[in-house]
Amino acid sequence: MTTSISAADFFAAKLAYETDPSDLAAERAGGSPPLVIDTRSAASWSQGRIPGAVHIPNAELRARIGEASPSRDAAIVVYCWGPGCNGSTRGALTLAELGYTNVRELIGGFEYWSREGLATVSDSGRGRSAVDPLTAPLA
Repeated sequence: MTTSISAADFFAAKLAYETDPSDLAAERAGGSPPLVIDTRSAASWSQGRIPGAVHIPNAELRARIGEASPSRDAAIVVYCWGPGCNGSTRGALTLAELGYTNVRELIGGFEYWSREGLATVSDSGRGRSAVDPLTAPLA
């Protein structure tokens, strides 16, 4: 197998452009949280989302990102449903193509955010799922 970068460079880059639900939750609890963008459909957004996230479906991202973040160096995290969805990857690529330089993808998406027992909100109100012991340690 021939590659142009080393394994160490690949994994360092991967960590630079991804975050997981626990790390994002900790970052949001700190002083300077990133802008969190949900790239899913309106129906998915209505069913549940990360509190404080901004809803910009991928089809609208190019046209609407300036409303949410006029700064090209702002910290932004994009997410979609979960590991079986590449909407966050598409969203991150779109933002990078537009010149946004501090974009990360939430690995696991909303599914793993919820499965880790982190707060969610839907059109019906706030909630929190029980922690799935396969995704997060039980306290």
